This record gives sequence, structure tokens and C-alpha cells, in this order.
Amino acid sequence: MKNKRYSDAQIMGILKQAESGVPVSELCREHGMSSASFYIYGRLPHCKNFFGLP
Repeated sequence: MKNKRYSDAQIMGILKQAESGVPVSELCREHGMSSASFYIYGRLPHCKNFFGLP
């Protein structure tokens, strides 16, 4: 089984930075992830619950 590269806390921090206005391309470069991974993390159920999304 593959290990997770980012912990839940790291994902939440990255999403909060994006919400505060940091460009997604800059966040992806800084954290070494693809933009596709960023959008997948934003769709995870625990992220939606954290941000109060349906």
C-alpha cells in the first residue's frame, strides 16, 4: 500500500492558503504537487466538512 505524501493537516493548510488568495500554481510549485492533485485534495470529504461545503 502506498504511503500518503501529505498529512491531512498539510492538505488543510494548503487549501487555506489557496482560500486566502495565493495562486494555485504558486502553491503547487512550493509544495511539489501537480495542479490535478490540488483539485483532488479540495474534493476530499474531510476537506468539504472542514470548509462547510455540501
